[in-house]
Amino acid sequence: MNVTAADHTWVICAYKESPYLEECIRSLLAQTVKSPVIIATSTPNEHIAGLAKRYGLPLRVNDGPKGIAGDWNFAYSCAGTALVTIAHQDDCYEPDYLEACLKRLSAARRPLIYFTDYAEIRNGRKVSRNKLLLIKRILLLPMRIKALSGTRFGKRLSLAFGNPICCPSVTYVAKEMPDPPFMRGFYSNLDWQLWERLTRFHGSFEYDTRRLSYHRIHEGSETTRTIGTDNTRAKEDAVMFARFWPAPIVKILMHFYVSGEKSNRL
Repeated sequence: MNVTAADHTWVICAYKESPYLEECIRSLLAQTVKSPVIIATSTPNEHIAGLAKRYGLPLRVNDGPKGIAGDWNFAYSCAGTALVTIAHQDDCYEPDYLEACLKRLSAARRPLIYFTDYAEIRNGRKVSRNKLLLIKRILLLPMRIKALSGTRFGKRLSLAFGNPICCPSVTYVAKEMPDPPFMRGFYSNLDWQLWERLTRFHGSFEYDTRRLSYHRIHEGSETTRTIGTDNTRAKEDAVMFARFWPAPIVKILMHFYVSGEKSNRL
């Protein structure tokens, strides 16, 4: 697969008035290899519009289906290029993310997605090592092996014990994606359900072990919110584990997985 920056678009999924949106924008504009940046939102407001104007970025407003699935599918559809990275407004990227992405995908035979290792941002500090990040890196060990990263067995092995792929770190190869990519009915595991579907497709998960993206953990984030009192996250986790395991094993996995999710709280 031979790709260049002309084949790629960043789409920032913006929601309400995030104080971190500008930092996200600046990290995309600081890339060593430049490609278009678009802002997509279903909650247009002066904050988002002002930043779009300040940085000269196109602003697209979702007038279709709302909710996370609707918003992500709309953002994805705004790109219209062979490669799409959906940047979440609270997160940011190293300057060489796109350069590394294009190099890796150009060397791959039939990639489905490209994604990187990542660090967290907690209380303004970058955290590259903690229990949760260690577990995710262990789960992704099969993706370090080229002979496994393109097989159904290898891809499912990395996903069978949880979701170790950081969604904002992912670049999608558009021609390989289902239409639409994200299924309605999921709220917190939109990404995990897509990765699971892609394990059934012919092609590879291209895992870059460098930490080229940063996921912010804060009280207003979707990750933190969906682990809340309504148990949404746990219910969806059980649904996903059932795609890999029989019911008795799902119960055992849920016992440990729910405990691990507590690290997504501040």
